[in-house]
Amino acid sequence: MRPWAGSWRWITLVLLAWGTLLFYIGGHLVRDSEHPERSSRELSKILAKLERLKQQNEDLRRMAESLRIPEGQADAGSLAAGRLRSLEDQLTRAKQKIHSFQKLTGDGPGPTQEELRRRVENGVKEFWYFVRSEVKKLANVEPSERQKYADTLLQDLGHQERSIMTDLYYLSQADGVGEWRMKEAKDLSDLVQNRITYLQNPPDCSKARKLVCNINKGCGYGCQLHHVVYCFMIAYGTQRTLILESHNWRYAPGGWETVFLPVSNTCTDRSGATTGHWSGEAHDKDVQVVELPIVDSLHPRPPYLPLAIPEDLAPRLQRLHGDPSVWWVSQFVKYLVRPQAWLEKEIQQTTAKLGFKHPIIGVHVRRTDKVGTEAAFHPIEEYMLHVEEQFQLLARRAHVDKKRVYLATDDPSLLQEAKTKYPDYEFISDNSISWSAGLHNRYTENSLRGVILDIHFLSQTDFLVCTFSSQVCRVAYEIMQTLHPDASSFFYSLDDIYYFGGQNAHNQIAVYPHQPRNSEDIPLEPGDVIGVAGNHWDGYSKGINRKLGRTGLYPSYKVREKIETVKYPMYPEADKLLNSQNK
Repeated sequence: MRPWAGSWRWITLVLLAWGTLLFYIGGHLVRDSEHPERSSRELSKILAKLERLKQQNEDLRRMAESLRIPEGQADAGSLAAGRLRSLEDQLTRAKQKIHSFQKLTGDGPGPTQEELRRRVENGVKEFWYFVRSEVKKLANVEPSERQKYADTLLQDLGHQERSIMTDLYYLSQADGVGEWRMKEAKDLSDLVQNRITYLQNPPDCSKARKLVCNINKGCGYGCQLHHVVYCFMIAYGTQRTLILESHNWRYAPGGWETVFLPVSNTCTDRSGATTGHWSGEAHDKDVQVVELPIVDSLHPRPPYLPLAIPEDLAPRLQRLHGDPSVWWVSQFVKYLVRPQAWLEKEIQQTTAKLGFKHPIIGVHVRRTDKVGTEAAFHPIEEYMLHVEEQFQLLARRAHVDKKRVYLATDDPSLLQEAKTKYPDYEFISDNSISWSAGLHNRYTENSLRGVILDIHFLSQTDFLVCTFSSQVCRVAYEIMQTLHPDASSFFYSLDDIYYFGGQNAHNQIAVYPHQPRNSEDIPLEPGDVIGVAGNHWDGYSKGINRKLGRTGLYPSYKVREKIETVKYPMYPEADKLLNSQNK
């Protein structure tokens, strides 16, 4: 038997499975996309018929009551009139139920519909990663013939994947759902921002319970920002006003307030009757001022750490967003990075100078201190593969006049390399930022300006290609969530999945059984809790089956995220204030 014959039988099965999936999803897309319109027409017809029946019933009831019923038939006449009145009541209730249903269907999608839409989207992506990974293996067998076929096959499969993703995009915007999503995202963000503002501006700072956080953690800007976010989450959870100490900040000696708006307008003084170091929420309840360590030294660990979300917001968040924990983190980032006037002006001027406009895809390439320690080296070709895929997808939704890429990197030589290798792209970048991001220039005000601008422009792009091992990339992704109702899928990471440094366990729940295909796989049964280690972006993830204590690979589509919720304070006074302002 020729060595590659088995591979062709295998790939035939893969293509058959792919075709079956396309047919299945395509059928559901057609039915689902047509269903709201068809249901609306059918409901209108039913209402019209009910209206006619109600009118006819009213006529019959009047006739029954006006008739002179002969003696002996009075009971029968009364019974007929009673039945007609009962029918009229039933018709009225039916009409009310239909009107109620119409009102509900116009108030955004149901939680199940949104969850299924995202699961289909994720499932298609994972299937594509798997097929792409396996088909590429054929290049190792007679590459002169197999590579050409594999490339053509990948192009065809990629075209089909983009077709499905385009259908899903339009499905997500159909029948007013897009407008609902925009409003719901704004309402939720306004709610949280108002609660944070209320917490941060107590009426009497001298009596306020406070939590002190020092920004000078020994790491870069993205890491320090996430350190403050972690402090903020605990402050929010323990109902303490955050006091941010940033004097002699390694990036800006003048402190946080020289770059961003103060975290409080009324309470920046750490003074209090009693002061102590963190020893747990219960132990600290009688201490007015609590100092918080870095998350690595935090003990005991409170429940407010990512990836948990507030219990009171969870139903709305899970309905709205594909990754509620990222959305929750993003709200604290949003509050923290409100720019001072000079920075806002700098952003506007740089936007005009660079010619930044849409459509545009962001690429962040981190080299220097990351490569060889926290991350592997990735050539520009790896990034551009996914950039091209996204532009092909964008072109299905809108006109792409030019393929623009915002390139952020700490390697000054990369811009010219990218321009030379990809002349059909327009690369937008500021090489002075790349120089300032170098190890010898990193902790300066000019470097701070550069990293803030890079993060801003990356967050403003239509899609982000980067490595999530970099905090800069994760911050840009977090800010991106504040600019769209749901930007949870607007990224491709060449290494890690999204995570928050110091987070609690990231768990998933198995929804389908899995029998290991080799020694690297772990078995799954529905309901098993899986601790996630990472996604291999080939259809498989790595993790530990907590019931069995076994670590290994498992198909990514066979699990769902386990959303952790926490009883955060609800700040009813802040909500009342917001409601009164909105009236």
